[in-house]
Amino acid sequence: MNILAVFARRKIALFGLAVIGVMLAFAIFAPLIATMDPQEMNPVDKLTPPNGIYLFGTDNFGRDIFSRVVYGARASLLGSTGVILFSMTLGVLTGVVAGYFRRVEPWLMRLVDVLMAFPPLLLALVLVSILGRGMINVIVAVGATYLTRTTRIVYGLTLKVREEAYVEAAVSSGTRVRDIILRHLLPNMMSPIIVQATFTFAFSLLDMAALDFLGLGIPPSIPSWGNMLSEGRMYITRAPWLLTFPGMCIVLTVLAFNLAGDVLRDRLDPHFRSRIEGV
Repeated sequence: MNILAVFARRKIALFGLAVIGVMLAFAIFAPLIATMDPQEMNPVDKLTPPNGIYLFGTDNFGRDIFSRVVYGARASLLGSTGVILFSMTLGVLTGVVAGYFRRVEPWLMRLVDVLMAFPPLLLALVLVSILGRGMINVIVAVGATYLTRTTRIVYGLTLKVREEAYVEAAVSSGTRVRDIILRHLLPNMMSPIIVQATFTFAFSLLDMAALDFLGLGIPPSIPSWGNMLSEGRMYITRAPWLLTFPGMCIVLTVLAFNLAGDVLRDRLDPHFRSRIEGV
């Protein structure tokens, strides 16, 4: 049974896959989907409720909320993708090095333990305050909080896999360390790493939206779901649609990636796979 078949058997997971597809379409084809320029101001139409012209209404500057939501998907998903690339690349590298080379293990893992002692959002706030605002700095700040989790997971997997007979045979035969890592260690750890990546994507999107809401994320001039929530909070009673639509996008996207992560875990983890296939 392939992964798509597993999604098909779970209707709620299929819903999550559809949501991901819609959000990706928003991000990739934003200029084609958006009905107006997201930065165009129409003071005459400010705080207009949803109608036939403005599908999601307008904000306090008269900007079209639907267009800003569509373009906001591009910034939000791009930021989470950057977090994945940053945290997974460095996390996997650090975890493998710490697990395979025991001499550096105490130094690397104690540093990881220190970073894990801080609440993730607090650590991200400290880092972005030091680095400053901007997409790259926010990616680094949020990615650093998930780097530690990935490192921990890969470190534990490396300790387990390096004791397998085929790895010991490769070491005994004089195989280079680089080949052992690339051919034997990493391929046997890809399943949990992929699953971790889906959950990291979802929760990093929440963290980036929180930083945007607090005014420490990407500049307000760039439409993002978090910035839209921050700008609309002053009008929550007068114009609730300012928060409703970007908030729904955040909730649906996080839910969708969590559902996808559950399906991947059930499919790729042997313990869950045997139980699912036996249903």
